[in-house]
Amino acid sequence: MNISAQFKDKDESHNSRNVYGGRVADQREFTKEREQSLIVIIDSRALDRECLAHGLTNNCADMAIATFSSFEQWQHQRRSRTAAAVLFNVGGQKVSDPAVGNYLKSLVSECAPAPVIILADKEEISQVVRALEHGVKGYIPTSVNLNVCIEALRLAMAGGTFVPASSVLALRHATDTGAQRIQPLGGMFTQRQAEVVNALRRGKANKIIAYELKLRESTVKVHIRNIMKKLKVTNRTEVACIINELFPSETSFSDLQ
Repeated sequence: MNISAQFKDKDESHNSRNVYGGRVADQREFTKEREQSLIVIIDSRALDRECLAHGLTNNCADMAIATFSSFEQWQHQRRSRTAAAVLFNVGGQKVSDPAVGNYLKSLVSECAPAPVIILADKEEISQVVRALEHGVKGYIPTSVNLNVCIEALRLAMAGGTFVPASSVLALRHATDTGAQRIQPLGGMFTQRQAEVVNALRRGKANKIIAYELKLRESTVKVHIRNIMKKLKVTNRTEVACIINELFPSETSFSDLQ
């Protein structure tokens, strides 16, 4: 499996630790404590993964923790024991980034049937949704406390999926706001303004809009200023973002009149 180098340590040979019974153990103890659920932590940052491992070990007697700097290192060193869950820290990387997305899809595929849960610094709902699309069974923001992390792991191991409450609330707010804003748009734009908005969301320059609509460029600028006032935004980029958020790309503005 080809994994992006950004997720690897420069020296992986000294970056693997297992934690059992509140102490750091070497790889020879990997097959011990069979009665415990094995949680594999994959994190390229040594301090982060060891701190999390000790925190989980000290609070979860039923969990055995193994830490690795990369998936490849775990693959190379693991024995016959199957992980109950895999916790992967993406840090500040975006799940929507192709390299991260491909890594996650490979990780989910290789670790099945064990659930993959990710730790992430970002809490945007778009990142959470993308992670779920890649097959992860939990999205834990690093802003939560250890108890929430533990319960998220238990939920994933029980067959559930964990998403942060903040993301659920953000999605609900976006849905409610969108529903409120779509209704007034029907009477907000004139036919010509609707045509200009349609061009803006396609990223067309004022000169192109003027040519296609057979208008003066100065007239196009006036329309854009009026559109921004109606939408309460300050630039054309925000106009495009709002319209694309509220309407699918195939929506025609003829039905807004």
